[in-house]
Amino acid sequence: MKKLILIILSLVFFSTNVFANDARINEFTDWLIKNDHTQYLKENECKGCNDPYTRTQDCFEKDGKPKKQCWLDEQWKRDNSKPKLNLDIKFYKYNEIPEGSKPNRDTALYYLYRGQEVESINDRAGSAKSDSPYKFEISLRAEDDKTLKKVRKAMNKTSMLSYLLYEDGKITIDEITPLDRFGILYDNNTHHTSASVGKSIVSYVTGHAICEGYIDSVDHKLNDWPLLENTLFYDQKLIDLLNMAAGHHQYADYNIKTGGQYPSNSNKNTIAFHMKDGVFKNSKKSNSKYQYTNLISSIVINYVWHKSEGNFQELLDKVFKEKAKIENDVWFEKNNNETIRRENQNNKIKKEYEVIDEDGPIRYSVQATRYDYLRIAKAMLDDWQNDTCVGKYLKEIHERKIPKNLKYKDDKLANRNPKSYAGFFHTDYSGMSNRNVMGMNGYGGQAIVIDFDEGRIIVVNSITEDYSWKNLVHSVIK
Repeated sequence: MKKLILIILSLVFFSTNVFANDARINEFTDWLIKNDHTQYLKENECKGCNDPYTRTQDCFEKDGKPKKQCWLDEQWKRDNSKPKLNLDIKFYKYNEIPEGSKPNRDTALYYLYRGQEVESINDRAGSAKSDSPYKFEISLRAEDDKTLKKVRKAMNKTSMLSYLLYEDGKITIDEITPLDRFGILYDNNTHHTSASVGKSIVSYVTGHAICEGYIDSVDHKLNDWPLLENTLFYDQKLIDLLNMAAGHHQYADYNIKTGGQYPSNSNKNTIAFHMKDGVFKNSKKSNSKYQYTNLISSIVINYVWHKSEGNFQELLDKVFKEKAKIENDVWFEKNNNETIRRENQNNKIKKEYEVIDEDGPIRYSVQATRYDYLRIAKAMLDDWQNDTCVGKYLKEIHERKIPKNLKYKDDKLANRNPKSYAGFFHTDYSGMSNRNVMGMNGYGGQAIVIDFDEGRIIVVNSITEDYSWKNLVHSVIK
């Protein structure tokens, strides 16, 4: 009987997934048609068959009946029973490609589209483009440069979207995905989501909040935010949250240990929900040790909002518009009523609720264009090298880094190579433990690494982490 129930449930799940995939494929197909990318559609084998004067023998089947498939006519668009995409797509359970996967080009292209479509319904907390964007000097490496050759090879073989190398005050490598790979969905003005890279940008904003006097220091205790009362985070030092060492590992690892009561992904709900209704209600701190957890950076950015006394927009503008001098809008994603309702269909505690700013809806995920990621990283480099107030903040969190003490280590992986963690930055990379190098990395192979000593920055955008981070990022910085 149990086996029969499992089979029925599996069939229901399968049919639901098939239906969802069909709907998404239709959306993607419509987008391709509207944007004149018909090279990805199954083309009619006999163009002109609708015109009696241009019909040829190819317009008919062997039995003499006319061939019906034609992507140029309205009937083809309406007929959902016919496959329209000339693409080999593997569908995954969720909206994202699982980490560690190496999808083919067609699958990566489809999920790049899906990611852009899904993120578009989130609200924003960010800054509009600067009135005078920073203009980079360009001095590209020679065509026979070994690193450039490796980058170009990866750009044509992997899901890498963009590679920027900044050194000696100039961009020396500037490569972007070709049109026949992902260029129909990604160009210089495309906003690309960077989840965990956003954690480091949260830290940078936090440094500005300290320098503007909204927060005393990294040792400031979080006992002035009602949302954290009766949780393990209350009265903790800010530095312990920045170092992912808040004694929270009993309740969360990478995601929250919800026991299936509600989504384990912290981005699906507000901070108020996690603290007042979720597993952190009446939680107790255990021993402080490093435990990478998505929720922590969202707590910090919403705490900065709380402490900024109504001047959060002014603070963001100081970071992005005035200092980084962004060319396009940059923003943190933010939950709203629609996203909460959509993401909590299986929430056994609370399926939906009204979202207000006081409840902490801002997420650490950042949306920016390829050059604006570099502008933000350059602003960090400038602060460090000019020893500004925010530069002193960056130096302090680097000095107060803690060991990750990971049991599993892999020098080839961006998140496993560095041995230490410093205020939402990775540091102590293999072969560079005595240098001031800090990095950011996130889902899908997004990477920013800054060598503060040598003034060198690498920024990579990608769909998955199927390129060699060790060869194209780590070794170049080293």
